[in-house]
Amino acid sequence: MTGANNLRWRPVALAAVFALVLPPSAGDESISAGEPSAVAEAAPGGGSYRLSRPQPCKPLPETIYVAEAVRGPIITNQWFSSLVWQPFSQNIFAHPLALRFSEKGLSLVYHGSRLRADKSGIFGVGPGPEGEMTIALAAPGDGGRQGGAVGTTAGATRGSVSGSSGAVQMGERFRDARCAGWSDWFVEAELSAGAAKLKASFGHGSPMVFCRAEGADPVISFGRVPKVFAGAAGASAVGFSLEDRHYALFAPGGGRIAPVEPQRWTIALPRGKDYFTVAALPDDRPETFALFARHAHNHVTDTRLEYRVEGGKLHSVYRFTVKQLEGRAPGAIFALYPHQWKYTTDRLTPLTYQSVRGLMKVGTGESFSTVVPIHGVLPFLPGEGLSAAERARLIELLGEEAALAPERFRDTYWEGKHLGRLATLAGSAEAVGQSELRQKFLGEIRRRLEHWFTAAPDKQQAVFYYDRRWGTLVGSPPSYGSDLPLNDHHFHYGYFIRAAAEAARDDPAWGRRWAPMVELAIRDIASTDRNDRMFPYLRCFDKYAGHSWASGDANFADGNNQESSSEALNAWYGMILWGAVMDKPEIRDAGLMLFNTERTAVEEYWFDVSGENYPPDFPQVALGMVWGGKGAFATWFSGDIDCIHGINWLPFTPASLYMGRHPDYVRKNFERIVAQRKGGTDFNTGWGDLVLMFGALADPAAAAARYAEQPQLKIEAGNSRAFLHHWICTLKNLGRIDASVSADQPLFAAFVRDGRRTLAAYNASQKPLTTTFAVEGRTLQAVPVPPRSMRVVSPR
Repeated sequence: MTGANNLRWRPVALAAVFALVLPPSAGDESISAGEPSAVAEAAPGGGSYRLSRPQPCKPLPETIYVAEAVRGPIITNQWFSSLVWQPFSQNIFAHPLALRFSEKGLSLVYHGSRLRADKSGIFGVGPGPEGEMTIALAAPGDGGRQGGAVGTTAGATRGSVSGSSGAVQMGERFRDARCAGWSDWFVEAELSAGAAKLKASFGHGSPMVFCRAEGADPVISFGRVPKVFAGAAGASAVGFSLEDRHYALFAPGGGRIAPVEPQRWTIALPRGKDYFTVAALPDDRPETFALFARHAHNHVTDTRLEYRVEGGKLHSVYRFTVKQLEGRAPGAIFALYPHQWKYTTDRLTPLTYQSVRGLMKVGTGESFSTVVPIHGVLPFLPGEGLSAAERARLIELLGEEAALAPERFRDTYWEGKHLGRLATLAGSAEAVGQSELRQKFLGEIRRRLEHWFTAAPDKQQAVFYYDRRWGTLVGSPPSYGSDLPLNDHHFHYGYFIRAAAEAARDDPAWGRRWAPMVELAIRDIASTDRNDRMFPYLRCFDKYAGHSWASGDANFADGNNQESSSEALNAWYGMILWGAVMDKPEIRDAGLMLFNTERTAVEEYWFDVSGENYPPDFPQVALGMVWGGKGAFATWFSGDIDCIHGINWLPFTPASLYMGRHPDYVRKNFERIVAQRKGGTDFNTGWGDLVLMFGALADPAAAAARYAEQPQLKIEAGNSRAFLHHWICTLKNLGRIDASVSADQPLFAAFVRDGRRTLAAYNASQKPLTTTFAVEGRTLQAVPVPPRSMRVVSPR
């Protein structure tokens, strides 16, 4: 990689980022000259937001650690985000490598080489402050470009060994590390010390770090004496082992790798060639070393995830763009995560790496592709799954909810949970034909959203503000660090988006009026425009790891983390519905990609439904939190087993049926929880309502019987007794989710009970629609659905 512009920067001048941008719709903003006003309109008559920070919100940092060439909104909530927020970085887990930038240089280690696990979690190896291997630069001194090591620790032993052009003299430390750019899963960093620079490009799935050295030759320091298994002193390529971990250094043709001390090597770069590569190898076989040598100087300059929704499937292509500096072998070497290699038919090599996510399989080339079945979603559960008595009881419960006094406005998370609850209640009221009750819930949704979507110069709460420097939308009052350091936006705003979709489904004119503000929230968490001048592309979604990250700054030794995978999926559910209701296929399909990709990641990493990814020493059946460097059986807020599991179930909505795609796993999970939870089968304790609803996905009849015994069990704050009733009765009568059924449009569900299927399809459009259901490519039934309505059929 020759510089920052090789990655896909936002083509916008820095001045434009700091200017007032109006209106923020469709990525086509105009720029106002002069001093910004206190409030900006999202679009004429379409809501507004503040341009200055409300008092309840903490200020964001003035300094952003990016290189001068970086332009446009700043990426946050990513696996490498500490690089942007700090002078150097925390541990960054790229998998199979883990890296860390410090004043001493770039440290790295193959993190999956010594996995360990116990009842609290799954743990890999991190580089730490010292690292197993640290890349620095030699300060100019005796011996031409070689000399003292920039970034090495002062006071270290000096010495010279045959092959060195001069003794190693100590140099100054690096002053900082800055993010010099990013593409979909690669990032470039730049370390500076005086006039010398070390640039490193690395990415998810890449066993290689592509480096450039400016103004000095590289120096590699080791935590222990390396054992060389390929090459020799003075060669341009050397393979070596550090205990049971195998690595390689590749200098350009004419370069020389030589030891100056047993634990310090230098790379003499020939004139006109400033590049070299460090790689973690799967093994120490000669053929593996030769394969990596052939690709060593194919620097990855861009990565891009392309996707399309077609025929009930999500087709994804992961593309690498490389600059071939030497050699003839095309493409890159990459390692696929389980959620990728289980859904690809591409030919892979027999090479593998271990990771805290499970086995990674190695491929080579310029791309690989996956095909994932689309899991359909419905805006509400059908009423056809209720008996007359159950319907009457649901109406009674909905009436009790509607009679409650309106809640006060709260922070973005708890306001969001309330909006989500109202949206689910509105759908249940529609399912049983209670239009008056439905309008009561929808009216409250509209009232609350309109208040949040309207700003004023002196309005401090229930309002959004846009921070130009970072390129983000922040709601006030914030919560759980949603202001600083930009945590959890997809969790919070997902509720707003889904509630807005429900209101717009009832009243399209309302949706059109408030669309600019709704889509501003969508753009903050998942802008679909790579050239969006206000927000980064798909801010919090990790395109390669297949899931979102919650922390804005990833300021942890274990990297970034995500706790509530289910709240992430709730955000993508909201995008699917909004895009379908408002006839915006780009938003709908982005939501479908995000939902179905993250669903597979949840099944593999949070749940491990196949039982293949967790180490044998990990005794649990699920994780509460996924971190870059570990998986934790824990939450941020409680060690109670209901919470550890339940935080990855809530909020229960019609979209939550995705958790029932693997009923045998659900049964195992449910039985383990019931055996270990304090209340056992007393579901009036803890989050018993959520445990019971989860169990219903595997054994609806048993859940219904337990519900009949404890109809007044307590309810988690984002849930309602009405939806608990609707959920359990629907599954009891229609059966479990049938994951073998697909459809040619995304708003559908299929249930099966005693071998009899029930198919449900919703038409969000203004025109008649025929939904064609299929099983393994064979047409099952074509179901005509009238505009803006649901149709439920039971084919023979």
